[in-house]
Order: sequence, then C-alpha cells, then structure tokens
Amino acid sequence: MDAQTLVDERGELWLTLAPLWLEREPRETDYARMTEVILRYGLTLKELEWVMRLELAPVLSRQQMSVAGEWRKFDDYQLMKRLVGHNMRLKGWRRSFWTLFSGLTTMMVRPRINELVERVAVAQATQ
Repeated sequence: MDAQTLVDERGELWLTLAPLWLEREPRETDYARMTEVILRYGLTLKELEWVMRLELAPVLSRQQMSVAGEWRKFDDYQLMKRLVGHNMRLKGWRRSFWTLFSGLTTMMVRPRINELVERVAVAQATQ
C-alpha cells in the first residue's frame, strides 16, 4: 500500500484519535468526535484496539514522552508523516515487535482508551 492510500484510508481516524495521547484530558467533545469517526469507519472494538496498539501508540507514545510543550508546535502534517512512515514499515518482525510491546506503549493512556471503547460499545449497541 502506498503512502497516499494509507492517508486516505486511515488519516482522519489517526488524527481524530491522537488527542488520547495529549497531556490534557480529552474533553467530552473530543470523545464524541472520536466515537462518531470510529462508527463511520465501521471498526469493531477489537480492530479499534489494534489500530491504537499497532498503528498509533508506537509513534504517539514517543511523542508523549518527549519534551513538554512539543505538542504545541507539532502540526498535523508532521504527525501524519510519522504515522505513515511507521505504518509503511509495519511488516514482519516490526509488527511482531510492536505487538509484543503494545501493552507498554498504551499503558499511560489505557484509562482514556477504556473510556473511548466503552462509549463506542454503547453507541454500537444503540445503532
């Protein structure tokens, strides 16, 4: 899959879920937007979990652990560039590596992920 196809298929989802890794707690509107986009993509809860563990967490956890304030000067273009680069290389041993360590890379945002998954589950049940 080429980079443009990856951006077209996942870009909106990635940018919508990225606030889970911000220093501040996501607002109600953030969770509502995330839930709306996830429902539009038609992801199951298991697929959502692996999108966060394999596609987002390896890139965003590094960003989260970097110098404070880095997010303020971090633009969507740079974020997308890093996410696409990571996901283009996510094959073979790299996929196995990130699968193994995905629990560590999502550990700091696990309460937020659980909150989002709960909201998505409720929304899916009412559809």
